[in-house]
Amino acid sequence: MGPSLRAARALVLLAGFYLLSVVLLAALGALDWAAFAWTTGSVAAKLFVLSVVLAVPIVRGMFMLRTPKDEGLAGLPVDDTHEPRLWATVRDIAQQVGTRAPDEIVLTGDVNAAVSEDAGFLGLVGGSRRLYLGLPLMTGLSQAQLRSVLAHEMGHYGNSDTRLTAITARGRIQVTRTIAHFQERAGKSVAKEQARQEKKAAKALAKGKKAKEIDAGGAGVTYRAMAAIYTAYAKFYMRATLSGARREELAADVAAARIAGRDATASALRELPALDAAHGFYMNAYATLGVEAGMLPLPGQVLGGVRHLLAARQDELDEMRGSLPTEPSSPYDSHPPIAERVARIEALPDDGRASEPVEPSLALLADPERALAAVEEAVLTPEALRLRRADWPELVHESMASYTERSAQGFGAVVAEATGSDGSLSATLDAIDAGALWQIADRLPKSEEAAAATGRAAREFARPRLRSGLSQLVSNECVRQGRARWQLSWSDSAALELPHGWAQELPAALDAAVADIPDTEPLRKLLTP
Repeated sequence: MGPSLRAARALVLLAGFYLLSVVLLAALGALDWAAFAWTTGSVAAKLFVLSVVLAVPIVRGMFMLRTPKDEGLAGLPVDDTHEPRLWATVRDIAQQVGTRAPDEIVLTGDVNAAVSEDAGFLGLVGGSRRLYLGLPLMTGLSQAQLRSVLAHEMGHYGNSDTRLTAITARGRIQVTRTIAHFQERAGKSVAKEQARQEKKAAKALAKGKKAKEIDAGGAGVTYRAMAAIYTAYAKFYMRATLSGARREELAADVAAARIAGRDATASALRELPALDAAHGFYMNAYATLGVEAGMLPLPGQVLGGVRHLLAARQDELDEMRGSLPTEPSSPYDSHPPIAERVARIEALPDDGRASEPVEPSLALLADPERALAAVEEAVLTPEALRLRRADWPELVHESMASYTERSAQGFGAVVAEATGSDGSLSATLDAIDAGALWQIADRLPKSEEAAAATGRAAREFARPRLRSGLSQLVSNECVRQGRARWQLSWSDSAALELPHGWAQELPAALDAAVADIPDTEPLRKLLTP
C-alpha cells in the first residue's frame, strides 16, 4: 500500500471517530426529543440533563484540535563536527535508501534506534527529522549490523511512515482521551454514591440499626456504557493501524537487507532481543547495584559497562539468539514477531556479503568513552548524578557488604528480641550455648505449615532459617574485620571470598551450631583470628 492510500486509510479511520461522535450526539438529541414528546416534564428534564452530561466528554474529544507536543527522548544531540563518521554513515545510508537524512541525531541510553518527524498538516507535509540512537545498542552491534538498523530506520522515512504517524496518533489520542473522560466521570459517580451510602450506613449504626451493605456498582453505568462504545472503536482503530505498522516494519527490513546485506540484517534482528534482555539484567544486577549504598559506576560505565557482561556471557546470548519470540508481545504490538522477520530476511537470495569484516559500531564515534559519559550526564537524574562514583571491584564489594550487613541486622534483631542481648554474632553464639536456639527459632517468620508443626518437624522447618541467619552474621563479621571480600564476576553472581580453608570448614561448622544438640565450638575456632 503506497503512502497516498495509507494516508487515505488513516484519514478515514480518524473521520470514523468524528462520525461515531456525531451519531452518539444525534442519538442523545433524539432521546431528548422523544422524552419531551412522550413523557412528563420532570422525566424529560432529567433525561435532558443526563444527555447534556454525556455529551460534554464527546464534544471535548471532538474538539481536541491539537495533539500533545512530542517531547522526544532524553539524550545528547550531536552534530557532524562532534561525530563526523557517524553522520557520514547515516547520510550515506539515507542516500542509498533514496530519502532525506535526519536533521538531528540524538544519542540516548536505550537499547533502541528510532526516527521521528515533526510533520505538519496532520502529517501530510514533511518536517524536521530526528534520529534517536542508543549507545547500549551500538555497544552490542557490529558496524554492519548497525548499518542494517540505520537502513531500517531510514526506510521508515523513505516510506513516509514517520509523516503518516501524525494522523494515526491524532486519532488514537482523541479516542483514548474521550474514553478517559467517561471513565473519570464514572469513577466520580461511584465515589460519590459510595460516600452517600457510607454516610447513610453510619447514621443507621449510630441509631442502633442494622446498616445495609454498601454497593456502588450501579453508579456511573451510563458513563461506562459510553466508554465501552469508544473502547470498541479504539480496539478496531488500533488493530487496523497496527496491521499497517507491521507491514511497514517488514518493508523497512527489506530496505535494510538491500543496503546492509542479508546476513547482517538477519543477525542484527537476532541480536536485538538478546541485547535488550542482557541490558535489562545488567542495569538491575550491575549498574544500579550500589544505588542503595550511595554509589554508581565510574562515568561512562553506567551505560558502557554492559560490554563486560556481553563478553563474559556469550553462551547465554547465543541461546537467546537461537530462540526468538514467535508471537507479538501483545495484540497491539506494532512490530511483527522477531522470528517472522528473521525468517523473511533469511529467505532472501544470498547476496555474497557474509564475509564482510566485523568491526564494533562504537568505533564510529570520535571518542566512545567520552560519548558514553556525556550521554549519562544527559539521561541520568540529578539525584543519580550526585551519587559517589567507584570502580567495579570497589562498587561490588561495598554494595554487597551493605546488603550483607542489612541482612545480618535483620537476624540480629530477632536474636536480640528473643534473648535480650545486642544481637551480635558473639551474643548469638553465647545464646546458642545457653540453650536459646529454639527460642530464637520461634521468633523467625514461618509458613502456615511450619507454624503448625511441632517437635522434630518444627525443628526441621526452622533449621534452614537459623543456619542462613547465622551465616549472614558470620559473613558480615568477616567483612567488617577485613577477612573476607566480595568479588566481582561478569559471568556469575558476586561471590564472597572467605579466608583460606573456610570454604571446606564453614558449612560443617554452621551445621553443628544449629544441630539438635548445638555445638558452637567449630564456628568459634574459625572466627578466632
